[in-house]
Amino acid sequence: MTINETIKRINELAHKAKTEGLTPAEVEEREKLRNIYRQNVIGNLRAQLDNTSIKEKDGTVIRLKPGRS
Repeated sequence: MTINETIKRINELAHKAKTEGLTPAEVEEREKLRNIYRQNVIGNLRAQLDNTSIKEKDGTVIRLKPGRS
């Protein structure tokens, strides 16, 4: 499942939760999809920070490295 498909399904479940309510299986599916989405966002942010650097006034370049938890 692509991230766009994951987001689409999360939105479908959110709409259903507001209108009809969710079954226990759908609540579990929603949590799993949300976790997949969160991990994707975190991975993308880490990758972006791994490739980010700051140039100081004195000309030195400092590469940012995200803390791993």
